[in-house]
Formats: sequence, C-alpha cells, structure tokens
Amino acid sequence: MSEARVIVVGSINADLVVRAKRLPAPGETVTGGRFSRHGGGKGANQAVAAARLGARVAMVGAVGDDDLGAEALALLAGEGVDVDAVARSAAPTGVALIAVDAAGENQIAVASGANAELDADAVDRAVRAAGPGAVLLGHEVPEAAVLAGARAARGPVVLNPAPARPVPDELAALGPLLTPNAGEACELTGEREPEAAARALAARTGAPVLVTLGERGVLVLDGGAAERLAAPRVDAVDTTGAGDAFNGALATALAEGRDLRAAAAFAVAAAALSTRAAGAREGMPRREEVRL
Repeated sequence: MSEARVIVVGSINADLVVRAKRLPAPGETVTGGRFSRHGGGKGANQAVAAARLGARVAMVGAVGDDDLGAEALALLAGEGVDVDAVARSAAPTGVALIAVDAAGENQIAVASGANAELDADAVDRAVRAAGPGAVLLGHEVPEAAVLAGARAARGPVVLNPAPARPVPDELAALGPLLTPNAGEACELTGEREPEAAARALAARTGAPVLVTLGERGVLVLDGGAAERLAAPRVDAVDTTGAGDAFNGALATALAEGRDLRAAAAFAVAAAALSTRAAGAREGMPRREEVRL
C-alpha cells in the first residue's frame, strides 16, 4: 500500500447492460439479449482504479436513497474506497442503460439522477476534510461542484473533462492538469489535431495537458515540449474503462510524488492492462501488475 491520497469528486452510477446480437433501430425491439448489472459512473470507476493501485481513496459524490445507491456504495467500500462523503439524495441513483452488440458497438443513455444534485458546499467541506492529496475531478457532476473541488484542493488537481463541456475561466485559472481524449480535446478547442488542441488548452490553464490516444498511448504537453508515450501491447477485450483507469492511475502516481512523465507512463500502462476483461471495472489492474 502506497501513502498516496486521492480524493475523487465525480459520478456514481449503476450500469444496466444488455448484450445482444445487434443494436435496435429506432422503435425496434431486439430480443434474446443477456442482462448484467455493474457499478459505474466515471468518478466511481476512477476511484476503484486508484484504490486497486494502492492509493487511499475518498469518494465525494451523491447517490439516491434507493437499492441501487446502497449497492453502489457497497461495491465501492468493497474495493477499499472511503464513501463517508457520498451524500444520499432524494433523487434516484444515476443509471446508465447500455446496449452492446456482438461487435462491441454500444448505445448508452444516462439518467444522471443524484449526480446532478451534488452540492458545491458539501464538496468543499469534504475535500478540505480529506486533507492533502491529489484531487481528481470529472464532468459528470455539476460545474459548481467541480469548481468547489478544485478550489479546496491541497495537492495536484486533475480534471478529466469528459463528457466535453466548456471549462469556465474561473476553473481554468486554477491551473488544473487536463486529461481529455483526442475527441474531447478537439471539441473543447475547435482544433483538428490533438497537439494543437493540447496547446490551446494549456494556453488557458498555464498547466500541462495530457491527451489520451487510445491504443496509441498519450500525448504529454509540458511547457513547450510535446511527447507521445506509447501504450504497452495487450490483447484488448473491452476498452470501456481504459480512460477511467488512466485517470485513477495518474492521480495515484502524482499523489506519490512522481514527476509528470513518470506518472503518465504509469497511467498508460494501467489503462492498457484494464482492457483485458469485459466491463468498465473488471479489468482494472492491481498494483503488482503495473511494473513501472
């Protein structure tokens, strides 16, 4: 167990998954699928990734006062994540309805539920109470909650801007380390190439930017220099949770005091290993598996 402390401010969902031969067309019903239920939400997935890599993790979020919320908290606690700062809301627990076809293509509809009710003042109190550590933020909770988490941080701040939405000037001025994927980076900036997008984002934050590139690794922009770190080769089964694994691992490595390049290399390795099993969390590696 490392001494790294990671505080995740983000979403907690229940993923309801149907795997079928093909995806339905509008108005069509496709029968014969297989159903499964999993813990989800990018914030919760990132918390699990960091905990499996040895960090002491506190989750700051909200779930409904319902069976899905109780199950989501139990799954997180079972991974060693501290859930004391997760609020119980009158709104239902967030749900993602996911249809997956035989080729791995999917359709996803999300009801944010309690995630949309996460209170900024509660986030401020929870992050301050958690003490020093890396703070990992995401866009599946309200903008005010994200800003509160960044302001209260006492350590590195990582903002995974997914799904892509404008980063307000007030948040950008706090200098978070941004970790969009290539599509998000281009959507946020209007640029067509990941490096140009990274430079545009860095010009706003005055901080490094990491653009994840899937199986091609990650683009690291730190100061004036841009470098691409390759991902290890693995036999990928499901890439669903790779981005969350990357962010959880990055926050863990930064909390341990690694420099940015070493932290990015560690995160790329963890993300690649996470693709070896079906499901967003199932393949997330343990510390001993990431040999960096």
